[in-house]
Amino acid sequence: MSLVRAAKARCDVVAASIFVNPTQFGPNEGFSKYPRSFERDREFLEKEGVELIFAPSAEEMYPEGAVTFVTVEGLSERLCGKSRPGHFRGVTTVVAKLFHITQPDFAFFGQKDAAQVAIIRRMVRDLNLGVEIVVCPIVREADGLAMSSRHAYLNPQERKSALVLSRSLAQVKKLFEQGERRTAKLAAAGRQIIAEEPSVRLDYIEIVSPETLEPVEHANHPALVAVAAFVGGTRLIDNIVLTP
Repeated sequence: MSLVRAAKARCDVVAASIFVNPTQFGPNEGFSKYPRSFERDREFLEKEGVELIFAPSAEEMYPEGAVTFVTVEGLSERLCGKSRPGHFRGVTTVVAKLFHITQPDFAFFGQKDAAQVAIIRRMVRDLNLGVEIVVCPIVREADGLAMSSRHAYLNPQERKSALVLSRSLAQVKKLFEQGERRTAKLAAAGRQIIAEEPSVRLDYIEIVSPETLEPVEHANHPALVAVAAFVGGTRLIDNIVLTP
């Protein structure tokens, strides 16, 4: 809804897409059980005054025998792309299709999916797609947890354990504000916080360029601190940007 409100403030007409995209899920990644709440979503969007909901079927988006994909080389293999091979290929393919079908002037994405943002921006630039990408801030719960539809999978204890992601980022930010610029030291501090929560399994914590997603050795320019971890069986992500 924060993306919708940002779009309403800037645009004459707002369209929202609702589509659980099969091509961005790998084997055993829970495509079939991913939260789907169309009627609830529709009510929220109507209340916010969205003019158009685009909710195609998988068969409409991917005609039988479809073999064409959009891949952003290099960037798609970093961060979540490293542990979820093929994920970003599915993302860029479906987003390219959505842009082609709806022809938007602006497209609004959340900072929580920072790698996705960088990859889509590069795709738009490389393919001359003529849409401006607007990135909106992460929306957090009162206790700091970055909002996600995946929270529906968490039991109360897992929900509490999940706070370690934002705590790890807060520790990195604290050290950065105290003057530490060596990213190896900053990342190690974040890992140490995650390690204090035995029920959480770290996938990665990396400090990279927000544009290229390549690792940086010193945070002397804006740097993206991205973390992904499994809380029980649920994979969650979060990030912050360090700005000198």
